[in-house]
Amino acid sequence: MAVIKSEMAGTVLEVKVKSGDSIKAGQEIVVLESMKMEVPVMASHAGKVTEIKKQVGDFVNEGETLIELA
Repeated sequence: MAVIKSEMAGTVLEVKVKSGDSIKAGQEIVVLESMKMEVPVMASHAGKVTEIKKQVGDFVNEGETLIELA
């Protein structure tokens, strides 16, 4: 199981994938808001989304798991 983690602290502004989606490396999957800036989170590798750990409005810290991949 692979995971996509947050690279910075912020609030989840948008989740661009849903459970069951196949994603490609480099695909934008989540948008965080940090210090009034929108920061895209890109997939570091390809896979199938098995679980979305954070939802819109959730605060995340650096290193927290956002999405699990199979």
